[in-house]
Amino acid sequence: MDQERPLRERLIDVGVELVMSEGTGALGLREIARRAGVSHGAPRRYFPTHQSLLSAIARRGFEELGARFATSAAGAGELPPRERVRAIGCAYVGYALEHAGMFELMFRHDLLDSTGQGPAEGPRLRETTLAMFGLLVGLVRECGAAEPSVTAAALWANLHGVAQLWRWGSLPLVLGGAPADGVDRLVGAAVDAHLGPEPV
Repeated sequence: MDQERPLRERLIDVGVELVMSEGTGALGLREIARRAGVSHGAPRRYFPTHQSLLSAIARRGFEELGARFATSAAGAGELPPRERVRAIGCAYVGYALEHAGMFELMFRHDLLDSTGQGPAEGPRLRETTLAMFGLLVGLVRECGAAEPSVTAAALWANLHGVAQLWRWGSLPLVLGGAPADGVDRLVGAAVDAHLGPEPV
């Protein structure tokens, strides 16, 4: 832990490390303070409620996921829009499976609601998804969807469901196992279901 970083950032750093390694159940204020090397009351100077600290930790997750979206889209930049949709779909589900604790935290309704969040913390947490969703809508529009926003929203919901049901073991169960390419195939099937048959 970098003691030179401002305490507010160190507390968030500790929270990120905890949720990544131990899940959301480990994110108590006392434990975060202990690992940051400060008194249990110190976080209250920066985060008046437990929820506000959890929101700051979740914001880091959205930043990383947004960076993955951008990297995936750029890496597939020469490919047709449909392939770029698949790439960011795989990035989304991949992030959810690699960082299950953070993903769970990011989509907690009480945090997304952002009640009581101060204006200095930037856009409400839910609004941080808008840039990622806008990227998806743009690619879906390039694929020729009649209602790009609705199609992109349905695809997002489908991908979120794939991530959750795979992580919970439900999809591997019904598919008779978890082949190495299982998630990629499910993402491809979701994209095809929402964008229609691939042009020949």
